[in-house]
Amino acid sequence: MENNTSLQQQLLEAGVHFGHLKKKWNPKMLPYIFAEKKGIHIIDLNKTVEGLEEAAAAMKSIAKSGKKIMFVATKKQAKEIVTEAARKVNMPFVTERWLGGMLTNFNTVRKSVKKMQSIEKMLNDGTLDSITKKERLTLTRDRDKMEKVLGGIAAISRVPAALFLVDIGHEHIALSEAKRLNITTFGMVDTNCDPNKVEFSIPSNDDATKSIAIITNYIVAAIAEGLAERQAEKEEETEETEETNTRDLKFDDGADDGKERHRGGGSPAGGKGRGAAGPQKRRVAGPGQGGNRGPGGARR
Repeated sequence: MENNTSLQQQLLEAGVHFGHLKKKWNPKMLPYIFAEKKGIHIIDLNKTVEGLEEAAAAMKSIAKSGKKIMFVATKKQAKEIVTEAARKVNMPFVTERWLGGMLTNFNTVRKSVKKMQSIEKMLNDGTLDSITKKERLTLTRDRDKMEKVLGGIAAISRVPAALFLVDIGHEHIALSEAKRLNITTFGMVDTNCDPNKVEFSIPSNDDATKSIAIITNYIVAAIAEGLAERQAEKEEETEETEETNTRDLKFDDGADDGKERHRGGGSPAGGKGRGAAGPQKRRVAGPGQGGNRGPGGARR
């Protein structure tokens, strides 16, 4: 990734350093504020770079372990940016409306996702050809409504390992649910928010489109690196397994050949043994060896 100087320059050009009005500030953001100009707080970009790199490293590690990171951004200016970014790395996202209990009541939400998928399947395979036009229209509308809200989480079967929030104040319900389930939280924190509410805070402007885009893209690049490293490790393990199997197969073939040679060399000796120890012929009594019988066969 870029060095700190060029990254700071990019953040400066994107307007990441602009905070909220002084009267709206949260005192807990004091360590991250550089100065005040015309009644607006200016965020210290050195702190932003530190928080961004720390969050990116943690997300890379999570992605490398094969776990999912959910992106949450229901603000109008962040919807398209976050949706596109999450799809690049195949991660779940919520950009329309956060349903209460989406994490804490995940099993019920999962049932709604399955219902949406079953309607989609029936509409595509022709199962509903026999129903009326009105019923088909009703099902299509239900499917579209569920797709809009639940489409981003349709691919996951369990609660994600981490949450990335664009505005922790706006997404307070998602944040509280994640805390209840001990899910790791990452967030863009503006001067009007409490940075202690998330485990990895990125002090930045969470309202400007350019600011949201540069932070999100940086994090997505880190996640992509983690996924690439995971894929490379999988390929190495597969190659090692194939090599081990090949060696074992050759060893087994050699052992079988040795057994066959051993059997072939022992068969002639076995034949000789059987001939020497075979059944003996019965002796027949010759003339004069008839015992007590006389010439006429009568006993003397």
